[in-house]
Amino acid sequence: MIAETAKIYENVSLGKNVTIEDFCIIGKPPSGKNNGQLPTVIGDNSLIRSHSVIYAGNTIGEAFSTGHHVTIREKNEIASNVSIGTGSCIEHHIKINRDVRIHSQVFIPEYTKLEEKAWIGPNVVITNAKYPRGKNVKSLLKGATLGKACKIGANSTLLPGVYIGEKSLIGAGSLVSKDIPSGVLAFGTPAKVIKSIDNIDEYTVELTSRGEKR
Repeated sequence: MIAETAKIYENVSLGKNVTIEDFCIIGKPPSGKNNGQLPTVIGDNSLIRSHSVIYAGNTIGEAFSTGHHVTIREKNEIASNVSIGTGSCIEHHIKINRDVRIHSQVFIPEYTKLEEKAWIGPNVVITNAKYPRGKNVKSLLKGATLGKACKIGANSTLLPGVYIGEKSLIGAGSLVSKDIPSGVLAFGTPAKVIKSIDNIDEYTVELTSRGEKR
């Protein structure tokens, strides 16, 4: 189902049973010569909620969904069964693997990579410019890489180029400035590894956050 108020550009290919709600824009040409010819593909059984904008040049798999007011820039690869929450902004040249969950008000910049089943909480910000005022800043952009099944807690900030290991958990409100290994709990500003993810429970985390020992 495509709402009458939705705008669908040429070179957009929609799969079966795709729903596009009111005031969405799909296949919007980005600025630049000939960018309006970039193909846009959205897989079967996808749901694009109202006021979302998807630029041209995206390849999106099956069972994709957005919240309201989501912006997805050009030239991204998004696999199947991915959801992006209300108010989130996905920049260009990003790779998102299958089963990724991105919650509301998340910012993901260019050259970020999200592995399978990565989970990003609300209001998370990922950055990609190590020296924003540098002369060659555009050529040195480097987004974060999130390993398989890792989880990033709400209101966390990830600095350019950091790697979050598989199945690791970043606590809410953390500032991640260095790589985090696989299978650990890390939190703080800057985030520090606390212990293995296999050896925590709610009580342990509460004591650790207060600087106490169990």
